[in-house]
Parts: sequence; C-alpha cells; structure tokens
Amino acid sequence: MTKPADAALSDEGIVRDDYALQRVPPDARYGWATVAVQRFGLLSALSQFLLGATLGMGMTFWDAVLAITIGAAILELAAIAVGVAGMREGMSTTLLARWAGFGRYGSGLVGVVLAVSLLGWFGVQSAVLGQGLAALLGGPPVWVWAVAGGLVITAIVVHGFAGMAWTAWITVPAFLALAGWAIAVELAKQPLGELIASAPPGPVISLAQGATLVAGGFIVGATISPDMCRFNRSAADVVKQTIVGITLGEYVLALVGVLLAHALRTGDVVAIVTTTSGVVGTIVLVTATLKVNDWNLYSSSLGVTNALDTAFGLRVSRAKVTIVLGVLGTALAALGIADHLVGFLVLLGVAVPPIAGILIAEYYVVRRWRADLAESRARGELPASAPGWVPAALVAWPAAALIGHFVAWGIPALNALVAAFILYAVIGRLSAKPRTT
Repeated sequence: MTKPADAALSDEGIVRDDYALQRVPPDARYGWATVAVQRFGLLSALSQFLLGATLGMGMTFWDAVLAITIGAAILELAAIAVGVAGMREGMSTTLLARWAGFGRYGSGLVGVVLAVSLLGWFGVQSAVLGQGLAALLGGPPVWVWAVAGGLVITAIVVHGFAGMAWTAWITVPAFLALAGWAIAVELAKQPLGELIASAPPGPVISLAQGATLVAGGFIVGATISPDMCRFNRSAADVVKQTIVGITLGEYVLALVGVLLAHALRTGDVVAIVTTTSGVVGTIVLVTATLKVNDWNLYSSSLGVTNALDTAFGLRVSRAKVTIVLGVLGTALAALGIADHLVGFLVLLGVAVPPIAGILIAEYYVVRRWRADLAESRARGELPASAPGWVPAALVAWPAAALIGHFVAWGIPALNALVAAFILYAVIGRLSAKPRTT
C-alpha cells in the first residue's frame, strides 16, 4: 500500500505528519515490543513511585497489591478496548472519534479537551524537570532548565513515533537500571519480610480510594491508547503490549513505592531516587520525564491537528503544530504558570474517562459506522463522509463527567467511564442514525 502523495500531508522531514489525518498503512506498523516499550515508558516515571508511596502510607502491602490489581485491571480493559479499535482502523483517538460516537465536530471538541489537559501536564512536567535539574546541577536559573527540557522534548516529538521509539529504547532501560540501583541500596537496609508485614505509617486509605488513585492516575493514558496502538500490527499485539506495559508499570514501580514508604515511613520517596548522586539523579530525572512528556505533547498535537481540520478545514502538518504547542507548553513552565493549572487539570480529568466509554460503546455495541469504516479500510482510506454532531454523545459525555465528579461511592474514573458507556449505548440504540456530511 503506497503512501498518499498529498504534499500537505507529507511524512518526510520537518513536515512529518505521522498520519495525523490518515490511516496508518500496514507497511508503517511496528513490532509489538517497540510499542510496548513506549507504553511502559508512559508508566516508568517518578510519579509511579509517588503513587506507590501514597498507597504505602495508608495501606498494608497486601491491601496495596489488591488496590493496584483492581486499578490495573480497569486500565487494561479500557486501554485494550480502545487500543484494538485504534489498531484495526489505524487511526488516532481523535480521528477515530469522528466515526466512534462523536462525529466530525464532536471529535474536534475531544481533541481540544485532550490537548488542553495533556499540554497542561506537559508544562507541569517541564517545570518539575527544570526544578530538579537546577537542584541537582545548579548553574542557570530554573526557567532556563525548564526551557531547555521543553525544547528538547519538542524536537523529539517533531519526528513523530519513529523518533519517540528510539528515545524509549534508550531512556526506559536507563531509568529502570539507575532508579533500580538507587532503590535497591535503600531497601537493602531492612529485611523484605519486615517491610511487607509492617503497618502503614500514615492515615488509612480504603481499598476504593486506593484503586481510584491507581485507575485515575493513568486513565488519560488509557483513553489515548489509539494514538499509540494504531502502529500495532494485530489485536494480539495490542493485548500483549498493554498487559506487559501496565502490569509492569503498576506492579513493579508502584509496589516498590509502597515498600519505600514502609521503609522510610514517609511519602517523600522521590528524593531517594533522584538524589543518590548528582550524575545518577540527573539521568534518572531526565529519562523519567522524557518518556512521559513526549507523549503528552504528541497526543496534544494529534488532537489539535484534528480540531483544526474539523473546525476550520485546515490541514496543518502535525510537526508544525507540535512546534507551536511545544513552545507554548515550555513557556507555561518557564513562567511558572503551569504550577497554577494543576487544580484545573485535575478537574478537567473527569471529562476524559467518558471519552473512552463512548468510543467503546459506539465501536463495539451501537456500531452505526462500522460498515463505513470496514469498507473504507479495505481501500486504505477514510470513510467518504462523517456525521457532524452525534446527539447521544452530547448527552452522555457531560452527564457521565458529572457522575464521575459528584458521585461519592466507588471509583470516580470508573463511574464516569461506565456511565458514559451505558448512556451512549442506550441512547444510541434508541435514536436515529445522525446524517453524515
């Protein structure tokens, strides 16, 4: 299958589009291990140690294992469901959303929501990187380090999935080796059996609260799985890389955080990982941030590229969008604005799980556009038309977000996802198929 000849969507050089508004053709797919290392890279971050330490402060070791099991199972089911759809259709999350519940204009709104959320976190992570490098290495002020880190990540993401894959093969092993060494030194000071049996040092965290922390901490990553899985070759590859990536990320890193909290009797365990020595701490901090933040920026660029196409008919190169967003996110970090966005980003997070719920409901249950997708997939093209707005999504999305925010029992992220799935499936089945344009 040949690549499109459209110069505006060239996949070469600085204008690399990375199939932002196309299906990924079979000859551009990768082996499952290359995608898996990126999935694991999203979870091989200092935030996972912090998550584990938070659980460890309020839960016994085995209660934390159960909370991680529940949270990881939720994440894996959601990520596999949307990931298989993305692999089968070769489409990113926001492009797939046009024929998976949201319509042309609704998918643009999805792209904006995901882009704002992920770009905000890109700025927060760049600021954290700048602060860490300034503390470890000294020299220039924090904002200079933040700018340098943000621009390096932007340069990597400009080259798309291929450049990010090479980065993952370098940064993930380096992070695991060096962080593992620093942690092993600390945990060797106390018998493992005593740490597993020890009581939590802080206020008690319930099982539901613990599972919520685990599932909520990566629900955005699960929702944007098609951005990554569209480069897989089969559904089996999606299942393998998702289970391996999420299981290792949650169990290995989070449980190490639990043990560190029990050993140190504090939730401030990240300092142990990053301050063992200047050189090791610096490499750990840089590698941990790179593999999270490149996907924050990458998925933001895909969302904005789709939004510009749906709202204004502008087919802009994803690479150029990446540069603009990277500069903007870096500026947020350098000016200290990103730190003030955390509360807003957490609140915005309740709008993300329903996106996955609606995608799953439409693609697997309602199936109003599956025939169009299948027919056009055989030609390696997009369907000739798409609905403008889908009323079922306009009802289910905000309703599910409100349920996730206000319902006190259970797991909020799961409540929102399941509510969106049920609401859309029911409304979609009972309502007429929206007209396409």
